[in-house]
Amino acid sequence: MTSLNIFSNSLLISLFGFLSIFFLLTFGKKFKLAVQLERFGLPIAVISGIAGISIGPFGFVHFLSRETTNVWSNFPTPLLSMVFATLMMGRPIPNINGLVKPILNQFLLALSLGFGQFFIGGLVVKYLLSQYMNTNPLMGCLIEVGFEGGHGAASIIGESFNRLGFPKGLDLGLAMATMGLLSSSLLGSIFIFLGRTLGLSDSEKILETKDDLLVNSKKGIFADLRVLMINLGFSGLAISFGFLLLTFLRLISSSFGDFSQEIIFSLPVFPFILIGSLLIRYILEKTKNTEFISNILQREIGILSTDLLIFTAMASLDISVVFENWLLILVLTIFGLFWNLICIAYFAYFIFDEYWFEKSLIEFGNSTGVVASGLLLLRLADPKNISKTLPIFTSKQLFAQLILSGGFFTVLAPLMISKIGLDYWTEICALITFVILLIALILNKEEVNKIQ
Repeated sequence: MTSLNIFSNSLLISLFGFLSIFFLLTFGKKFKLAVQLERFGLPIAVISGIAGISIGPFGFVHFLSRETTNVWSNFPTPLLSMVFATLMMGRPIPNINGLVKPILNQFLLALSLGFGQFFIGGLVVKYLLSQYMNTNPLMGCLIEVGFEGGHGAASIIGESFNRLGFPKGLDLGLAMATMGLLSSSLLGSIFIFLGRTLGLSDSEKILETKDDLLVNSKKGIFADLRVLMINLGFSGLAISFGFLLLTFLRLISSSFGDFSQEIIFSLPVFPFILIGSLLIRYILEKTKNTEFISNILQREIGILSTDLLIFTAMASLDISVVFENWLLILVLTIFGLFWNLICIAYFAYFIFDEYWFEKSLIEFGNSTGVVASGLLLLRLADPKNISKTLPIFTSKQLFAQLILSGGFFTVLAPLMISKIGLDYWTEICALITFVILLIALILNKEEVNKIQ
């Protein structure tokens, strides 16, 4: 009975703390200082997350208990599900006329980043880390699982790691996901500041329109409880569709063979939620019932879910895991960031013709700290979507999410490494990566000739 009381008290404290952060993130944006910080590219969610780490069980002041942060550690997956549920539903389905090439380029960038992270991770584990510590070949997956997949994918793939004899994989994957989220937010903030300072982004338009966005949001969020509940219901419907589709695939997986069944059971739900979000939006547009969906509310639900995801993921980080494996995590983080920056610079210089800063920024956030982080950075850099990057990114995400970022190849990677070895898997990913980079260069040779 005592244990039950302790659990109940911890749960109540955790929920109270979570709701407190919810209200702070929601209403804190009204304060002038918060708006100014976001204008300089420093999200309130990141500041809150750093504060959460500081007062957590491993911080400077032990205000939050281990039980509280353990409860919060379960929040990123449902919050990321909400982000995917609102991603397509809160915006008209983009007309891809004239956007096919930009979408293709964005897709090629996403693929080169993901497969390149497998390639770099394999090289680092095989030729660098193995010289200084006992390494498991499955560590070659950690950059892509943590950076591209995030906490949700790390939790799912962690089960595969455990079955394959790598029990530390779950904790290391979650630690890499948090390091990616931190790196994405902090470096992304620096990039936004430099972009405005150096004129790489249209800062005047951003500064003029930011307050308008906040005013419009304030008018729409809580004006009508009925509208809010309807929009939350549609988001829940998209999530339910994703779970049902994944459950159906698992039910019929036995007819595909043992290996395919193992892959299907390791797939996360996020790609299927994204399909559900698109399907609901498509049905509403075809039946001319889009008045049931509030674009502002869907956007604000996604924004708040993103902020809460960033806070809970950072605040619930088990610092002890980072300290115990600091060299491994530090080296993988540095090389992962190095590859992301090199690859994005290649596309920014040779491939993207206009609004290269916004297109590169959102992909940096997505490939370092999952889709929520990319959307956050784009929201700070281009809140009015002047660059038209958002429809390009969301259209690309429909395909890329099924392949990487917790999709098919993210799930396949540990299984393939266990069957064919890290060397062969690294070589395969290297070949795929450089073929993608070459295809992008050939498809955009006119832009390359203009540069030269």
